[in-house]
Amino acid sequence: MKALFLTAVGQTEIQEIDKPIPKSDEVLLKIGMVGFCGGDLNGFKGLFELQEYPNVLGHEVGGTIEAMGNQVPNTFKIGDKATVYPYLNCGKCISCRKGRRNACQDNKTMGVRRPGAMTHYISIHWQDLFLSEKLSLKELALVEPLTVGFHAAARGRVTNKDKVAVIGCGIVGMGAIASAVNRGAEVIAIDIDDSKMEIAKKIGVAHTINTNIENLHEALMRITDGDGPDVIIEAVGNAITYRAAVDEVAYTGRVVCIGYAKSAVEFNTGIFVRKEIEILGSRNCTDEFPEVIAYLEAGKFPGEEVISKLVSLEDAGAALADWATNPKSITKIMVDFEL
Repeated sequence: MKALFLTAVGQTEIQEIDKPIPKSDEVLLKIGMVGFCGGDLNGFKGLFELQEYPNVLGHEVGGTIEAMGNQVPNTFKIGDKATVYPYLNCGKCISCRKGRRNACQDNKTMGVRRPGAMTHYISIHWQDLFLSEKLSLKELALVEPLTVGFHAAARGRVTNKDKVAVIGCGIVGMGAIASAVNRGAEVIAIDIDDSKMEIAKKIGVAHTINTNIENLHEALMRITDGDGPDVIIEAVGNAITYRAAVDEVAYTGRVVCIGYAKSAVEFNTGIFVRKEIEILGSRNCTDEFPEVIAYLEAGKFPGEEVISKLVSLEDAGAALADWATNPKSITKIMVDFEL
């Protein structure tokens, strides 16, 4: 069967691999949809420090159960639609021992440090599958990137008393927006692309700021009556937006960092002390898969509108290269295995 490999920086290739045979505790999943992640883009560009080459890409999955090992619980059935928890933790490091397996020091995410799902079939342990009768395969492939944003909102302890600014309206930022809105917060979406912020409005944001048009500081002061946001979630991974999050958050506020900055970021640490702020990293997710599935099943998210492009497996490498050239026009590229 065919699989899309990231063979080196800036290079992809379709290669033939063997169809997997599921072990006794595994499920054979027929892949229907796989989303490209921002990590895939950065791996392609050589900007993701964790990316290993060569590797089959893909960890945002929608698929159908085709076969099962004899130790898989009978709650799973042939034909069930599912998505995949793509992280593999060591169980031994300090993060794992503390129950924070998402921050495992030896985490192996599919498509990054072990083979991914950009192929026709994968074998996966049944405990890493999450089912939904209601969601389409396309919606199931949106679950994982949204969980990353939901986890960021949880890290920021967002409540209905907070004003929350999310910098970056890519798919992970959309997940943070969705979670913050779902928690009852007053949410401010910040980006340079009006089309992405129109989608954010449909999720339920109260305010949008296009920083190509408005001064960020002045707009935030106006919206928050001079206080600044209680929580700012950085979902871009840029030195400028990292500094802006620290500069603009309210006194005693919380900054949550999802994006990987591609270069060192300089801060005036006096701001940390004077404001007594919390700066929190947010990596992957923990137990957010059921929460996100329930959220999508409730019809609260404009899933079709965040998908910028559907491509075949044969065209996936070219689509990734195009995204690297023109990233601002894309929210989500999805590979449809029926094309």
